[in-house]
This record gives sequence, C-alpha cells and structure tokens, in this order.
Amino acid sequence: MTSQAAAMLQIYERRGLLSWLTTVDHKRIGILYILGAGLFALIGGLEALLIRTQLAVPNNRVLVGDAYNQVLTMHGTTMVFLVVMPVLAGLGNYVVPLMIGARDMAYPRLNAFGVWMFLLGGLFLNLSFLLGGAPNAGWFGYAPLTEKTFAPGAGIDFWILGLQLLGISSITSSINFVATILLLRAPGLTLNRLPLFAWTTLVTAFLILFAMPSISAALFLLFLDRHLGTHFFNPAAGGDPLLWQHLFWFFGHPEVYIMILPAMGIVSEVLPVFSRKPLFGYTAVAYSSVAIGFIGFTVWAHHMFAVGLPPVVNAFFSAASMLVAVPTAIKVFNWIGTLWGGSIRLRTPFLFAAAFVALFVIGGLSGLFLAAVPVDWQVTDTYFVVAHFHYTLFGGSMFAIVAGIYYWFPKITGRFLDERLGRLHFALQFIGFNLTFFPMHFLGLMGMPRRIYTYAPGLGWEGLNLLATVGAFVLALGFGVFLVNIARSLVAGAPAPADPWDGHTLEWLTASPPPPYNFERIPVVHSRRPAWDRKYTGNPHPRPAGAAVVPEAPEGNGPSGEGDAPAEPIHLPAPSPWPLVIAAGLTLFALGLVTHWAFLIPGLLLFAIGLARWAAEPLFPESSGAHSGT
Repeated sequence: MTSQAAAMLQIYERRGLLSWLTTVDHKRIGILYILGAGLFALIGGLEALLIRTQLAVPNNRVLVGDAYNQVLTMHGTTMVFLVVMPVLAGLGNYVVPLMIGARDMAYPRLNAFGVWMFLLGGLFLNLSFLLGGAPNAGWFGYAPLTEKTFAPGAGIDFWILGLQLLGISSITSSINFVATILLLRAPGLTLNRLPLFAWTTLVTAFLILFAMPSISAALFLLFLDRHLGTHFFNPAAGGDPLLWQHLFWFFGHPEVYIMILPAMGIVSEVLPVFSRKPLFGYTAVAYSSVAIGFIGFTVWAHHMFAVGLPPVVNAFFSAASMLVAVPTAIKVFNWIGTLWGGSIRLRTPFLFAAAFVALFVIGGLSGLFLAAVPVDWQVTDTYFVVAHFHYTLFGGSMFAIVAGIYYWFPKITGRFLDERLGRLHFALQFIGFNLTFFPMHFLGLMGMPRRIYTYAPGLGWEGLNLLATVGAFVLALGFGVFLVNIARSLVAGAPAPADPWDGHTLEWLTASPPPPYNFERIPVVHSRRPAWDRKYTGNPHPRPAGAAVVPEAPEGNGPSGEGDAPAEPIHLPAPSPWPLVIAAGLTLFALGLVTHWAFLIPGLLLFAIGLARWAAEPLFPESSGAHSGT
C-alpha cells in the first residue's frame, strides 16, 4: 500500500470527536444512527412508562390533561420517527454496502448530511419541552386540533418543522440507498441474488421517496394555516379537516411498511443462518416485498372508516387491506418452511427473529379484524387499535431490530454479546411485551378509548390496566439488561472472528470490524450464498452444468483466495465538516421560525457557507487513491 493510501487510512482510523463530526464513512454513520436512535429510545421508553403509570389505576394524577397529551404525542412521534426508522437506517448504512460488496454508500457526504439532519431534528423536537411545551395533538396531528385556535402554543410548530427536518434526512438516506444498491453491487450480484435485507431496504427507500412528499405537503399547508391565515384545514372558513387525514395517511400507512419491511429483511437473513439451510422460496420472499410496497399505497383510508366515506370507497379500502395480508402470509409461510427440517441453533438472534414471526402474525390477524368495516366501527379509537399496532411495530419491528443487533454486533465491534444475558433479555422482553399489550385487546373490546388520561373506577378496566403497567416495567427491565450486555461486551466481550455465525452473505468475508475500505478486492458473486460457497463447496463460484469456465482472478480476500475482482484503485472519500454545518444551519433556521427571528440569519449564513464549501470541496483528494495490494 502506498504512503498516500496509508495517510488516508490513518485519517479514517482516528478516534477523536472531530473524526466523528466530519466522518463520511458509512460504518461510522450507521453507528451514529444507531446510537442516536438508542438515545431517543430511552426518552420514548420513559414517556411510555409515564403513560402506563398514569393509567395503572383509576383517577390517577401522575400526568394530567395537557401534560399527558404532550407525553403521549411525543412518545408516538419519537418511536416512529426517531427510533424505528433511524435504527433501521443505521443498520442499513452499516450492513448493506458490506452485503453488496461496495466500499461505501454512493454519496458519502449526503449520507453524513442525513445522519446529522436526523440527530439535530430529534434534538429540535425535544427542545419543545423546554421552550413553551411539547406538541399535544397526537403523533398524527389531526386537524383542526392543530390549528391556532385549539393549539396556540409553539408545540405544534416544533412538531411541524421537526418532522420536516427529519423528512429531509429520510429522503437523502433513501436516495443514497437506491443509488448504492442499484449501481454499486459487486460483480455477479444480480437483483435475483441480492440479500433479502438489501432487497427490503431498496423497497423501503422507494416507499419513502413516494410517501414522504405527501406528509411534507400537509405539514407545509398546516404551517401556512397557523401563521399566514390560510384555511386549508379550517372547516369554519371552507377548509376540510379530512384533507389532512388523506395527506397524512397516504404517508402514514406506507410508513408502517417502511418500518416493517427492513425488519422482515433482517429476519430473512437470521433464520436461514441459524437453521443451517437456505431461505425457502427466496424469489417469493423478494417479490412479495415489492408487492407489499405497491399494495401499501392503496390502503391508507382504512384509517378513516369512521369519518363517513362513501360505502364503495370503504369497500375498496377494506378489500385492499385484506389483500396486503397475502404477500405478508407468503413471507410467514417461507420463514416456517426455512425452519422446517433445519438444524436449528437456539442462539439469541434466532430467538428474537422467531419471536418476531409469532408476534407479527398476532398483529396481522388483529389487522384483518380492523380491515372489516363493521368491526372497525366498533373498535376504532379504542385500545384494540393500540394493541394491534404495537404487535406489528413493536412485536414486529423492534424484535427484529434487536435480532439484527445481536446478529451484527460481532461484525460491528469485533466482540460477542453475552449469550446468557441475551437469553435473559429475550425472556424479559417477550414476557413484558405480551403482558403489556395483549390485555389491550380486551380493554378495547370492553370499550376503553385510546388517548384518555384517566378513567373512573367500576368499569372493569382496573385489573387489565394494572397488568399492562406491570408488563411495561418488565419490558423496561429487559431493555436494561440489554444495555448492561452491550456495555459489558464492549469492554470485556469475547473476541469475535470474521464469520462468527457461519453466515451466508458477503459481510462475513471481511474482518470484524471491517477496514475503512471494506474489501481489499471486491468479491465476485455467483450465487445467493457467496460466503457459504467459499467455505463449503471448495469453489467460490459453483456453475451450472455446461456453463462456460471463467479464468480465476488473482488471489483475493475470501477464505478460498479465489473468485475476487482484479486489483483496482481504492478511493476513500475525504472527511468533511460541511454536512454538519448545513444541517446545523437548517436547524437554526427552523428554530428562528418557531422562537425568535434572531436565529434566522445565523441559520441562513451557516447553510449558505456550508453549501458553498461543500460544492467546492473535492470528494476524492489525490491522497485518497491507492492501488489495492500495493
């Protein structure tokens, strides 16, 4: 390796604060997403415990009135926009380039801009608690409750602009995922060989690109209503509150699949590895992900069955809501087929992935009830709905996310998480989750409305609410064990080899943790399990009978030493402070719109300076190029 390449590698391997503030390395950016989501998960979890404590007994006074509404709104907003979406983006940032044999994301500085926009947008949202009160109209922000008449404080403005900042982060991240997966795959890695986590990440990126403009437009119109005297959602002045619901849920229901599809991809990676067999029905699982993406845009109005839409409209959206269960059921069938007859290893990643399948099926079955219009009329806005979406998004997404963290933690850190603590974490999380949310089905059927902060005694809700609150604290204890496990393992965890799980995909062909350039030579792919082929077939690229024989490339970085692309220059993008500067400028500008105009000018200056310097900055300085193997 040349001295120029060594100098750039030294820059990438620095560990100081400045190196993290200026990083454009997809692996560090993925870690920033995960750490930021973890911090916001602690906040969102504390908000959930406050909610459950308030509802534990009748006529409780822990959170009353507007304080309860603020905490409820911020809990929902935090878990959706600041936890589930960004932690999946973080895992995708770290793992997807490794899975597809790329050295980095397609647009490294745009990638850095996305993570800083997420972190600062989340900080901006939570500043509302300190600057006049948090948003209090629910995470869905139904009009006209968000109009100035009903919400005169700054909380809703923080919510509007905070979600716009987070939307910028999501869109830039999605553009990067689409470009990276479509354009930077390793030689031979066709779409029909793409790992399932990369497949679902790609579909999710397209969903965000098509769904996010709808909520962005709705938020913009709401801001105009609140500050410039327009009346898009004010029925007293000729506006239509249902316009908000259509715009919001056109984003909001694809958002469900934005949060669940990558989780399904994680499960589709974990189950085959710990079953020691290929995924059953790969093609069906991949194409069912695409089908879910398409159908997901045709079901938004099932959130609106109770608003008085024409019967034919309700019938259409009811049928579409049932239809989306078909590609989901295909996945469940194929996951069960993968387990059937496998040599299963009951390690912690597998336990969480298997629990995902069971819990998501429960959430899906309750969703079928809600897709039936007469049933929905009876249980809408009750705790039955709360139980349903927590089984799909917590029992689904969060269990899969934890499975992914246990699965890829050795790759990210070079150390194992403790297996005994992992099993204890699983037991507490599984028991606590079901104690918390399964009783809510019965509370909903017994008529308990959602979004109420207290209730009278004698309604028959006391026992189930107390049980749910106990379950919430058991669940919190489980995540406490998880944090202890992570902290302990980072300091004294058992060292992990490059391929600790006997994995199938390309990320297991490089070191743990990977070097800045990921692969010294890009591996060539000839099957859906390229890492497994190199280990067990004695041939890095098994060919169909009669296929032409391709001459071997020079020795590479796989275990077999064969089948890698020829040596080529390694280009490492230079670290840059300007993504952070631009993100800070936009955040300051948003703060000025909500609080005081004095923040507007510094925000615009930072944005303009950062943009100009970004445009003038070379992505690949001459010192970053070197030929691999030299």
